[in-house]
Amino acid sequence: MTRAWSTVATDEERYRPLYARVLGLRFVNPGGVLCFLFFEGAVALAVLLALAELVSWWAVLVLPIAVAAMVKLNDVVAEMVVRTAAQVPEQERDRFRRQMEPVVGRARVPTSARALPGGATSIGSLPRGAASSRALPGGVTADSRGVRYHHPQRVTFDRPNER
Repeated sequence: MTRAWSTVATDEERYRPLYARVLGLRFVNPGGVLCFLFFEGAVALAVLLALAELVSWWAVLVLPIAVAAMVKLNDVVAEMVVRTAAQVPEQERDRFRRQMEPVVGRARVPTSARALPGGATSIGSLPRGAASSRALPGGVTADSRGVRYHHPQRVTFDRPNER
């Protein structure tokens, strides 16, 4: 393996925590507190579980090794993602960036727009218990914004047994 893909400069390597150096992490760069939680936290958790007799004392050795294996696996996956992303042509990256840009603005909807064309225009009284929708003749229902929708079996969606 070459160090060309490494995200940590060789000058900064000696200032990294011992946990990161021992595991040979190149893409995941945990700080001192996180390395403390990974190793000493796993040992403390294993000791507490062993003292509570929930696990055997082997967990004191196995749990920190399992956490280290997961951290190293995460570093390997991060390396694969970086290598795969480097192989994507620049044109595809630009297209992806254009697609992912947020669109800011408001859509203008005319007040005369209706969900169902040619329905009844007068709105009847509200059905019992439905404060947000109005029943129109023929099973057509209009909500508080005036948008109409139709359901052939029932007048309102709020109370299906009510007619």
